[in-house]
Amino acid sequence: MIADLPAVLVLNAKDNVGVVPANVDAGRALVNGVIAAERIPRGHKVAISLIAEGAPVLKYGQIIGYATKAIQPGEHVHLQNLAILDLALKHEFCVDNAPPVMVPAERRRTFDGFDRGNGRIGTRNYIGILSTVNCSATVSRYVAEHYARRFREAGHDNIDGVVALTYGGGCALNLRSEGGRILTRTFKGYARNPNFGGILMIGLGCETFQYGPLVEEAGLEEGKTFRTMMIQNQGGTRKTIEAACEMIDDMLPDVGRIRRTPQPLSGIKLALECGGSDGYSGISANPALGVASDLLVKEGATTVLSETPEIYGAEHLLTRRAARPEVAEKLLSRIDWWRDYTARNDAELNNNPSFGNKAGGLTTILEKSLGAVAKGGSMPLNAVYEYAEEVTEPGFVFMDTPGYDPAAVTGQIAGGCNLVAFTTGRGSVSGYKPAPCIKIATNTPMYEHIKDDMDINCGTIVDGSETIEEAGRRIFEFVIETASGRKTASEAFDYGDNEFVPWQVGAIT
Repeated sequence: MIADLPAVLVLNAKDNVGVVPANVDAGRALVNGVIAAERIPRGHKVAISLIAEGAPVLKYGQIIGYATKAIQPGEHVHLQNLAILDLALKHEFCVDNAPPVMVPAERRRTFDGFDRGNGRIGTRNYIGILSTVNCSATVSRYVAEHYARRFREAGHDNIDGVVALTYGGGCALNLRSEGGRILTRTFKGYARNPNFGGILMIGLGCETFQYGPLVEEAGLEEGKTFRTMMIQNQGGTRKTIEAACEMIDDMLPDVGRIRRTPQPLSGIKLALECGGSDGYSGISANPALGVASDLLVKEGATTVLSETPEIYGAEHLLTRRAARPEVAEKLLSRIDWWRDYTARNDAELNNNPSFGNKAGGLTTILEKSLGAVAKGGSMPLNAVYEYAEEVTEPGFVFMDTPGYDPAAVTGQIAGGCNLVAFTTGRGSVSGYKPAPCIKIATNTPMYEHIKDDMDINCGTIVDGSETIEEAGRRIFEFVIETASGRKTASEAFDYGDNEFVPWQVGAIT
């Protein structure tokens, strides 16, 4: 199909740049008589009309930056001639927030999930070992590795695995600070995530982050499938490992006893994520995921967009969709927080596009953000949550997180997400236990190159063999299949043990 592609894709009638779907050599005719003035890599932008110095550069019908010098038709538009200058966005509230037309109850779809009670539905059935401080990380990993060997040799019916979630903190912080509150919410959320059938928390004993207050605040009670222990109380590492294995052995029958049963799609909480984005992300995979998000919301499900630095410059599109004024106001307050946070740390929000993003054709954070919000479809924005806060509102919502993928997804899972849909143009390959992660490629060459790590190819949209709506429907069906137990590529490789990355904010003393 690539040979039949147009030389340039113009995404909106207002645009003065287009995107080339394949490499273009100098001299090639593009559109409306414009000739390529130089070689332009696939996924990158080309001027399709004269852009004066200081004039806005338009893509998706929106400003993505300003020309730092005059740009002639046919010239490559990127870092050498495009930058962010002062940008004043108009934030309208509650303009495009018509309630969705929901699927009638008798026609709604179901998936096969694990009913944990109180409306909490799991898509997987893991036993989690939560290491509450770095000092207990090694012991936690030893215990998980014991069960990995055991399950490989003999398997275990109906249990997806025993996973140790460890991290580099847990001490030398003020738990009353913003960072301390974030850490507490993160552990509370993981302990309650419905993809865990059992939890064992392991601490050292003398650390700042004690699990006792956390357990009490979360309303958790010790029992067969929720246990806690301290290394110092057990008498050292070897005795802790032995005791931990005894506790998990006791859990196995109860955790394995629960079976999948038909559940409404309202039991799905889908994290909408992107990483390793490129110039195709906002054209193919992201809007296709947006279609899937809309379909899920109409079925009663919840979809959770995140990465606040990566909606910067596109937040005006979300405030228009706010269900209530206070939702829009909370979103803007988080943007203001990020402006202050980056300034205090000698950074700026436009630092966000990574080396790979730029190599893939993305120039400014405005351009990246406009493509990123497409993952959220078109439904009303029902709520805005702080990092790792429990997501209780159904429909399309937003969670304030960093743009760093592992930290963002950690917050979404802590908020209750039981699935992750992850679009990528450069090729992100992470897993995120306990939530299955669906990898969605933005372009066919990357999909074919690292096919073993991808689940869905949306390069078909760029190739012209599928519409955005068709690809979105395909993602929707894949989400239901995955929620019902279909293994994703990262699950087939047993990836996802190392992506538990709580957001660290504030001083480590």
